[in-house]
Amino acid sequence: MLKKTFVLSFPETVVQQPVAYHLVKDYNWIINILRARVNPNENREEEGMLVVEAQGQARNIDDGLQYLSRIGVRHEPLAQDVVWNEERCIHCTACTSLCPTGALAVSRPEMRVSFDKEQCIACEACLKVCSYNALTISI
Repeated sequence: MLKKTFVLSFPETVVQQPVAYHLVKDYNWIINILRARVNPNENREEEGMLVVEAQGQARNIDDGLQYLSRIGVRHEPLAQDVVWNEERCIHCTACTSLCPTGALAVSRPEMRVSFDKEQCIACEACLKVCSYNALTISI
C-alpha cells in the first residue's frame, strides 16, 4: 500500500464538486485531510487548497491523480518537511500550542518537547515562534 501527501489546488469552478467523495468511492483512496482552505463564494477569484494524505494501491493513486487532472485540479507532492533539531531546542513549548496536528507535543511532568514527523503537515506555524531555530524547513 502506497502513502503520499499532495497539495491540491482547486479552481473556482471545481470548489463545489464532491472531489474527495469521488477519490474515496471511485478510486479507493483512504484520505486524511491535513489542511484545507476552500471558499465557495463564487464572487471571488480565489482557488481552494487542500493538503491530503492519500493511501491506497499505486494504480488507484495514479488513476485518482488522472481524475484530478481531468477536472482541472492541480496536484503536487508535498515537497517540504519540517526538521526538528533537538540539540537547539530549549523545550520552551511555545511551538506545541500552535501545532494543529500534535506533531509537536510536550510530555509532562518532564516538560520535554517531542516531534512526530509522521503527523507533521509542514504548515510552518511552529517556525514563527521558535527563536532558537530548532525548527527549519527542508525542501
